Amino acid sequence: MTASPFASSTSPLPPFSSPGFGYSLLARDGAARRGRVATAHGTVETPAFMPVGTAGTVKAMTPDAVAATGAEMVLANTYHLMLRPGADRVARLGGLHAMMHWQGPILTDSGGFQAMSLAALRRIDEDGILFQSHIDGTRHMLTPERATAIQDQLDADITMCFDECTPFPATFEVAADSMRRSMRWAARCRVAFRQRPGYGLFGIVQGSVYPELRAESVAALSAIGFDGYAVGGLAVGEGLALMLDTLDATVPLLPADRPRYLMGVGRPIDIVEAVARGIDLFDCVIPTRAGRTGRAYVQGGTLNIRNAGHADDPRPLDPDCTCPACRHHSRAYLHHLFDCGEVLGIMLLTWHNLHHYQQLMASLRAAIAEGRLTEVVAGHRAAAAAAVAAADGGGAGADGDLDSSAGREGASATDGDGAARIKGRSGGRGARTGAGRDLGRAL
Repeated sequence: MTASPFASSTSPLPPFSSPGFGYSLLARDGAARRGRVATAHGTVETPAFMPVGTAGTVKAMTPDAVAATGAEMVLANTYHLMLRPGADRVARLGGLHAMMHWQGPILTDSGGFQAMSLAALRRIDEDGILFQSHIDGTRHMLTPERATAIQDQLDADITMCFDECTPFPATFEVAADSMRRSMRWAARCRVAFRQRPGYGLFGIVQGSVYPELRAESVAALSAIGFDGYAVGGLAVGEGLALMLDTLDATVPLLPADRPRYLMGVGRPIDIVEAVARGIDLFDCVIPTRAGRTGRAYVQGGTLNIRNAGHADDPRPLDPDCTCPACRHHSRAYLHHLFDCGEVLGIMLLTWHNLHHYQQLMASLRAAIAEGRLTEVVAGHRAAAAAAVAAADGGGAGADGDLDSSAGREGASATDGDGAARIKGRSGGRGARTGAGRDLGRAL
């Protein structure tokens, strides 16, 4: 493998490990890991799914409701909170935990994904990224040092390195230049990060779908040293097969004693496949966005509660589910709520979907601990294949058409429903990202 220009031009940094922050491996089943992440605001049992609270809230959910689903850590976004209400204001209010009234750990995305989703509204150079706000057109400079400082002000338990999320498709040369810039930025984030007990810094592996670039990125990040490692630059349109091939080439290279995070993924089958490959942490907007558009995740697939066939159906969404929507309400009632445009319908379906995802993660943790993950993965693969077949045959309720590329769209620089808006002097309504269009069609 060709030596990395990053490695040859950067002075070695001292060993890195944040006090009070750590990963404990409790069990293995093949490459899959059952573990625990310790942070300043509590522990997270892994594999774990983090609900997305981009602007400091998980849409349509109270913090208590999020915790009741079984979620232990949530995600928020540096770019969005930098613009509204502002990092200084969040800090004055006691940080995100106090402002949100969320007692558990928080991971903050650094804003690098916005560099890709706002292609027409930003400029990238070695120093950082100059953004044009999607809210009012004002300009803001985000550098590795600034992104790290903002996440400190937000009081994030896990700070993500500032990176450039390489768009897909990208040539080898474009992907290499982008990845190497992200590695230089990662070193700057490491220097800028203020270590304190229970707070960690994660590096982000880039390199598009090129195995040699992914290997170079892992080597560069490992040489710098981080508390955890994320796999970025996926779920951006490459499709499931390429995503899994990239994970196969990347995950075995990551340090075994640190948590591993796959950013912006995804559907249940995506998560199952990634867990089998050794990933520990996930986030995605799909369950909450699906809840807002009337799609419920159930055993074996999904169903659209807006369909007229549910108007007289007295059954719960899922007879085995213990969420409030399933314990107390029928499909007919939920259909009625969506038919009338009642907010309660969105709240109940979002709660249900997040509960479904947390139950999935609990089942995967148990399967790993008990050494039966192969059987569980086979069952999910069969269910996903059946859902695709049902969709191809015109059957209702299959989620086989939900492309994994939709995973990170909700974290893009948008108004939260997928439509990027530029107000004020810039004018115009903007347009949905490609991933947003895919998800819009699927839902």
